[in-house]
Amino acid sequence: MELDEYVSLDAVGLSELVRRGELRADEPMQAAAAVVEKVNPVVNAVVETWPAKAVAEGPLSGVPFLVKDVGVAVAGRRSELGSRLAAGYVSPADSTLMSRFRQAGLATFGRTTSPELAASVSSESALYGVTRNPWALDRSAGGSSGGAAAAVAAGMVPVAHATDAAGSIRIPAAYCGLVGLKPTRGRVSLGPDAGEVLGGLAVQLGISRSVRDSAVLLDAVAGHAPGDPYRIEPPARPYREEVARDPGSLRVGVMTHAWGGVRTVPEVVAAVRATAALLDELGHRVDEGAPPLGVAWPEFVDANAVIWTSNLAAQIDALAAATGRPVDGSTLEPQTLLVHAAGRATTGPQLAGALATRDRATRALGQWFAEYDVLLTPTLPELPLPVGALSADIEGLDGFGWIGRLLDRSPFTTPANIAGVPAVSLPLHQDPASGLPVGLQFVAGAGREDLLLRLAGQLERALPWRDRTPAVHAGRS
Repeated sequence: MELDEYVSLDAVGLSELVRRGELRADEPMQAAAAVVEKVNPVVNAVVETWPAKAVAEGPLSGVPFLVKDVGVAVAGRRSELGSRLAAGYVSPADSTLMSRFRQAGLATFGRTTSPELAASVSSESALYGVTRNPWALDRSAGGSSGGAAAAVAAGMVPVAHATDAAGSIRIPAAYCGLVGLKPTRGRVSLGPDAGEVLGGLAVQLGISRSVRDSAVLLDAVAGHAPGDPYRIEPPARPYREEVARDPGSLRVGVMTHAWGGVRTVPEVVAAVRATAALLDELGHRVDEGAPPLGVAWPEFVDANAVIWTSNLAAQIDALAAATGRPVDGSTLEPQTLLVHAAGRATTGPQLAGALATRDRATRALGQWFAEYDVLLTPTLPELPLPVGALSADIEGLDGFGWIGRLLDRSPFTTPANIAGVPAVSLPLHQDPASGLPVGLQFVAGAGREDLLLRLAGQLERALPWRDRTPAVHAGRS
């Protein structure tokens, strides 16, 4: 198939052509390999590729697919977590999610970049270098699933695996003009080796170009696995069907500026207001106002810092024991060493207190969603950051300070992880001056991915983004 045809189709469209016999099963994979060879040297989104094996008959049969270098285990392939500490580690078996990707028919052929241990909102690492935004190469692609987002935005694949513990699906989706759906805690299994990751903050799914691709991917991988600590009520119908359903008149809360006083830049405020006006035109009941967090913002930030640093310190110690490598500047980046030191100093009572704070915030937001259907916020309070901006001037920071810096940059996304509720970033707007994407976040109550997908589908039809492509894209010369 021609590259122009390949990059114009979403994952569902590609798979339908394969199933109808209009494309050979290997044609999309050949096109994907050619696109990676052409575009990846510019954006640095893909760590490595390998020959894709024969795929199962499934809803995404034959669709080229990339997995993030964090979160999913592929039998016989490296999983290095973006870190020199884990360099060369090979997964002995597929994780539950990887098995479900295979059953869906996805043709997995490589890994995408991540910041070290996924502990940043910009995908820059000592191991793999800088992943650049296809919309502007001096800008970050976001993190921690920046490689996934850059690969999808540049046309390498229509959908890619991603993880999210503080916004790592939605942030790079917003930076790169894509759809990023974070599912409810427990909707997608983290088995067989984990029940919860980062105190229940982390989930997995993917980044895509279309709402229906995210819906079909969730249909393919959602569901309980033996030993999972949660069993979430399944949807009444396939998520793919929700995309075309009328959401009705929803009660939508609109939040322009974040908790804790973080101010949103005027360009993003304008996008929020335009989106609120569109929702009103579509018949939704729109009210301005922030939901309560149940705790003060400094306490919220501190709880996240305790959960992140303590869990990452344990992971680092386990990796060091497994590899026989030291925990020092030869294996870890400066901010990761700060996080490790802070986590090693955290006490059991501190962690218990942080989890109690998590629970109070979950209750407060849950009560708000008993009155409102959806919360609209900016995905991020600013346009995509310049490369290197996040890690500049870290002298004087400790591990808690690093986590605080991340939350200052992503104050709208993290509460959905704390509460375990679903959220989606949609590429509804662009900054008129720079052309950079502006993502809008929609959050719903626990288990209501169906509601989010109905609304997302309606907005995609009302304000389509399909024809927008970045400066670096396989469809351009």
